[in-house]
Amino acid sequence: MTDDIQGLFTPENLQRFNDKKHLGRPGEYPFTRGVYPTMYRGRLWTMRQYSGFGDAAQTNRRFQYLLKLGQTGLSVAFDLPTQLGYDSDHPASAGEVGRVGVAISTLDDLDELFQDIPLDGVSTSMTINATAPVLLAMMVGLAKERGIDPAKLRGTIQNDILKEYLARGNYIFPVVPSIRLTIDTWAYCVQELPKWNMVSISGYHIREAGATAVQELAFTFSNAVCYVESALMRGIDVDAFAPRISFFFGVHNDLLEEVAKFRAARRLWARLMKERFKAKNPKSWMMRFHSQTCGSTLTAQQPENNIVRVTIQALAAVLGGTQSLHTNSYDEALALPSEKSSTIALRTQQIIAHESGLKNGIDPLGGSYTVESMTNRIEADVLEMMDKIDSQGGAVACLESGFIQKNIEESAYQQQKTIESREKIVVGVNDFKMEDTPRIDLLRVSPDLEAKRKETLRVFRSKRDSSRVNDTLNALHDAARGEDNLMPFVIDAVEARATLGEICDTLKKVFGTHDG
Repeated sequence: MTDDIQGLFTPENLQRFNDKKHLGRPGEYPFTRGVYPTMYRGRLWTMRQYSGFGDAAQTNRRFQYLLKLGQTGLSVAFDLPTQLGYDSDHPASAGEVGRVGVAISTLDDLDELFQDIPLDGVSTSMTINATAPVLLAMMVGLAKERGIDPAKLRGTIQNDILKEYLARGNYIFPVVPSIRLTIDTWAYCVQELPKWNMVSISGYHIREAGATAVQELAFTFSNAVCYVESALMRGIDVDAFAPRISFFFGVHNDLLEEVAKFRAARRLWARLMKERFKAKNPKSWMMRFHSQTCGSTLTAQQPENNIVRVTIQALAAVLGGTQSLHTNSYDEALALPSEKSSTIALRTQQIIAHESGLKNGIDPLGGSYTVESMTNRIEADVLEMMDKIDSQGGAVACLESGFIQKNIEESAYQQQKTIESREKIVVGVNDFKMEDTPRIDLLRVSPDLEAKRKETLRVFRSKRDSSRVNDTLNALHDAARGEDNLMPFVIDAVEARATLGEICDTLKKVFGTHDG
């Protein structure tokens, strides 16, 4: 995107833009300069380190460790079986239990995950999509069993299934019933969970798959448009759900481009909600987002260099006005983060927050000829791409035709070519190499975990009321064949001690699976 932009920016670059229309003040429409009037002078971003591995007990210990270090919010990573609707003892789970996240199959697992953690006292983000209704149901069930009003739960469930078809592949059901499940959670949250964000529409995974900054915004907002239109078709008032939509973006190394991307994104979303969807509540126009430094930018070679990369990316997120941030650990190109590397990642945020002075500035790069020109250019390019998607029938049609996937694949190919040709230098990879890579201690998940999980589930199933489980699963099956909101039925099933896999298998009998 920056190749054809001149290196020197002057007031003439901005002449055609009306500052009042495009900039305004922080906390005011169109929110280019930030969603809150005082930004970090009033409140710092949430430091929400993404964590999960092994079983619930292991991850709980890591949560407790991070909270003691000063982390201000929890973010749960789930293993692949959990993301794909398999219990830990399913044959398809073999070799993947607890490897890239925590294994959660039952309400009891979730109870152990949050042992000694007050559900109504800590904000929790859950990165889960195809099985998002089940994990949300478990949170509701756990709160009720602990005597906590579910309405007091604070957090976010990612629940963005469309990007799974585009960039990640962790889907279960066909697209249409998957969107139904997504909107069922929206409707339930609007009615029952006033403090819970029912979606975090993700550009992060799209960017990690190889998309450019412009493509990341265009494809993410096109997905968002699809969800909003689906919710409106269900009769949900736009101002009832729009303030609860959040976003999740990646942050790359091009610091100024990333800052401009976030500023353009706020402006784009504000105009979409106000002008296209006629939202009346100013909170409906505010684009709040979580950001994460990008794993695809980290290298296995000279891994300590990743600390510098993560710092640059974290600075971009803060200068761009993020509401919460995860900083990756330097060893993530090699293994799950160790305690040492995750501590350095969190300390990176804390040093930026408390030692850099950035919290005292409100949109500190606002007014820069370079940043404002890049912001305007990104906005224009995103709108052009979104118009192309709209002209081809919208996000779902472009997903089914492969239009979006082909764009991402071509972008990833072109980026790789620039590295292989050394047009783009990646320190330690294609230049400034070292023969010896420093040895670092890596976290390894125990090979005994899978057998332990199988035994845990065997005991769990032996103690439950099988008749009650079957009754709730049959009720869920019948409801899925109709048009009822499925969330109450899923909640009944998890409270009866049905497993995640059993619930998903029940829905597969009605919806089928996506062939991909």
